[in-house]
Amino acid sequence: MRIGELARRTGVSERSLRYYETQGLLTAERTPGGHRDYPEWAVDRVIRIQELYAAGLHSGKIRQLLPCMRDRDGGPSAIATGRLVRDLTAERDRIDRMIADLRRSRETLDEVIRTAQDA
Repeated sequence: MRIGELARRTGVSERSLRYYETQGLLTAERTPGGHRDYPEWAVDRVIRIQELYAAGLHSGKIRQLLPCMRDRDGGPSAIATGRLVRDLTAERDRIDRMIADLRRSRETLDEVIRTAQDA
């Protein structure tokens, strides 16, 4: 599929898809005319990339992780390494800290809202 179709099917801009390609996160064959031609599995790959970015991972970490995940279901493949597991555990711990910080912020906002409503 061409880049425009992949963009439509994933809700990701063509510019972002090109960026993913330069970062080694996504690959495309080239037609004789030089146009990008993505395989069907690229839809799942782009969605997975978006999920990983949303989780706060940077492109270098995503590049390490993607070969260890199956595109269709996001499940693990057999090539995950101990180092990757340690790195990803650290990322998960970072996300857990962010969640805790956000919860504390929400609790503070809830207090302010309650106080303002009682005034």
